[in-house]
Amino acid sequence: MMKLVILGLSLSSSWGNGHATTFRALLRAFAARGHEVLFLERDMPWYAAHRDEPTPDYCRLELYDSFDALSGWKDEIAAADAVMVGSYVPDGIAVGERVQQWARGTTAFYDIDTPVTLAKLERGSCDYVAPAVIPGYDVYCSFTGGPTLRLIEDRYRSPAARPLYCSVDTDRYHPTGALKRWDLSYLGTYSDDRQPTLERLLIEPARRNPGQRFVVAGPQYPDAIDWPANVERIEHLAPADHADFYSASRATLNVTRADMIAAGWSPSVRLFEATACGTPIVSDRWPGIDELLVPDAEILLADTAGDVEMALARTDLEAIGAAGRARVQAQHTAHHRAAELEAHLREVAEAKLATA
Repeated sequence: MMKLVILGLSLSSSWGNGHATTFRALLRAFAARGHEVLFLERDMPWYAAHRDEPTPDYCRLELYDSFDALSGWKDEIAAADAVMVGSYVPDGIAVGERVQQWARGTTAFYDIDTPVTLAKLERGSCDYVAPAVIPGYDVYCSFTGGPTLRLIEDRYRSPAARPLYCSVDTDRYHPTGALKRWDLSYLGTYSDDRQPTLERLLIEPARRNPGQRFVVAGPQYPDAIDWPANVERIEHLAPADHADFYSASRATLNVTRADMIAAGWSPSVRLFEATACGTPIVSDRWPGIDELLVPDAEILLADTAGDVEMALARTDLEAIGAAGRARVQAQHTAHHRAAELEAHLREVAEAKLATA
């Protein structure tokens, strides 16, 4: 059994962030492998008002109200076999320094936002990890694979950069039999750099096809957006409702942030969750996507509104959704990721013992 302490952005609330659903799937599966997990979450007011999983049954969740209050967990951190700090943790640089001082076991950084993090590091504007802190983590677990891993090792002197893609809890994400309500859906928090793609691949097709039904679910969209009449808006969709949402969609749109497109090999958690529900994905295009799902067989790629219209007109949409679901079940479940995390932590722990 491994004792793992995680300091992450949020586990208790999925409001306006994808971190919570990522951690929930991963840690549920990690605990199922016989490990013990303590998750330490900074008590932030915007999450406190929207806690949709305040008492997880697969790990111990504790809140701390300030950076100084973290010292109350020093003994737990010191005694753990492994300690992991996630991206976007408040005061993350200082938290990382403390963890590296206190921990006697393996230390890891889990970057759920790798291309965004690297862009911030280049600009000198990252407030949750710093070039001086990265070498002190035994392993850098990255949401992005491909050439980015070598860059993290070479430029930022990480002892070991390893891929740890997002995943899906297939007990929670599966076809529900919900009646089809929408021709194309999108689930995601508003983002400046995703919005042009959403305009091109959902809003424009909606304008051109008033007889079809579209939906965008997620918070923080500006009031100034001109939504066509056939685009339904859902301000917030709790994770418990995601599977029904995807199952009620003939197809769903995957939109990727610009930094992640540039880096490639950066699948979003929504991509795997929707595919696990048997819903065919229409996605923007980026390097490495064809290594995760086969274009035209397990996923559809689109560059223009016309591409989306052709995708929605296909007669084999259900078959594409079923093939995508089979691939996700075979390679991208939370159980696969939990096994990978365990392997990464054991690998670096053994390497440390060998050089001690």
